[in-house]
Amino acid sequence: MKKSLLSMNGAIMMLKQKKRTVFSVQKNVNPHFKEVWTSKKPYNILKGGRNSFKSSVIALKLVFMMVAFIMQGEKANVVVVRKVGNTIRDSVFNKIQWAIKLFGMTNRFKATVSPFKITHKRTGSTFYFYGQDDFQKLKSNDIEDIIAVWYEEAAEFNDEEDFDQSNVTFMRQKHALAPYVQFFWSYNPPRNPYHWINEWSDRMTGEPDYLVHISSYLDDELGFVTDQMLKDIERIKSNDYDYYRYIYLGEPVGLGANVYNMNLFKPLDELPSDDRIILLFYSMDTGHSVSATTCGFYGLTAKGKVIRLNTYYYSPAGRVRKKAPSELSKDIHEFITKTSTQEYWRGARIHKRTIDSAEAALRNQYYADYGQHWLPVAKKKKVDMVDYVHDLLAQGRFYYLKIPYPIDMKYADDNEIFIEEHKKYQWDEKTLNTDDPKVIKEDDHTVDEFQYFCTANAKELKLKV
Repeated sequence: MKKSLLSMNGAIMMLKQKKRTVFSVQKNVNPHFKEVWTSKKPYNILKGGRNSFKSSVIALKLVFMMVAFIMQGEKANVVVVRKVGNTIRDSVFNKIQWAIKLFGMTNRFKATVSPFKITHKRTGSTFYFYGQDDFQKLKSNDIEDIIAVWYEEAAEFNDEEDFDQSNVTFMRQKHALAPYVQFFWSYNPPRNPYHWINEWSDRMTGEPDYLVHISSYLDDELGFVTDQMLKDIERIKSNDYDYYRYIYLGEPVGLGANVYNMNLFKPLDELPSDDRIILLFYSMDTGHSVSATTCGFYGLTAKGKVIRLNTYYYSPAGRVRKKAPSELSKDIHEFITKTSTQEYWRGARIHKRTIDSAEAALRNQYYADYGQHWLPVAKKKKVDMVDYVHDLLAQGRFYYLKIPYPIDMKYADDNEIFIEEHKKYQWDEKTLNTDDPKVIKEDDHTVDEFQYFCTANAKELKLKV
């Protein structure tokens, strides 16, 4: 390859275009990431806690690498992969555009969303974005001239074989002037130390072709972590220290037997007088003739509090005649009609109704009866859905009404079963030291629907996404 105009070790990189744009490495990349920025390793694993800026550093380096080829009139391509394609737009697509803007080159690239691509207008150099869930499409695309590949949120993938399948494809399409395709992985280490990616990165540490880099917000020397962010971190640190270690320090702290810290479920005698409810949510777990059907009713306040307002809970246990889906549909509709119109949250609208994705009978019955869709939750592994709940709890934003405002309906007006089921909720100790830990599946119906609620509404609730 021709000698690059851009020094990978230099503090300042100058791009001579119509007007000179100066990108300062020293001002935009923390010293802790120097070995990443200067890495000559083909494989680079970046793991760390939230707000460590590892993804930002990768995005900047990928733009930096592409620009080195562009300045020599060469076309060079970069592939960015996430596990699920529908997460691309709000994550890596925006992150690369942010990095391009820092280089002062926004007007020299064209971004499209169908498909997701960001293309340099003069050379055709392109950032391609894929969801690994559409692997066949990814595998069949002949991109050519590839210089780098980035797997963002790598812990979401099933195992290292997910990478192996596509890596060979990308290697075959290497740019002729590049010594190799440089691969990057970024992720927050899962809480479970036996998760496959924790074991994989440990195994790769010390391998000659691999850089394994660890970071946290404590490594920030340039002031990217704002005072507001630090206050949020300190709040979580004081609420749940283990969760702080896991989410911000990136430590696999383990699971323990009890799933939740019940001190973080905050009881309310009444709604706060200075913080109105602005959005309403419903979440349902169903059982029909075998186990309980429950529907949780939640409110989101203007200040970001999440409050469990009421619970519908019907159990068929011990009953000779059990409710049919048509009867449950009527019950749930009555529950929603009565709760959503109470004066305590007048003006708040229903934002989303979430249901177990495995449930079809009641969902179809409800639509037939009332023309209203319940949205199936996109289920994840149990440990991952639990993490959404942990995030909400650790932020100190979850409350429940000890005594719901009554609607005078059978099987409703009682949040106690919600608390009792969470108190009893435990990991199965036989599965703790495995890649896929399980919970004990007993009396967990309100627990499941709470997880569905947090998972399906993570963006609205400002949880990890």
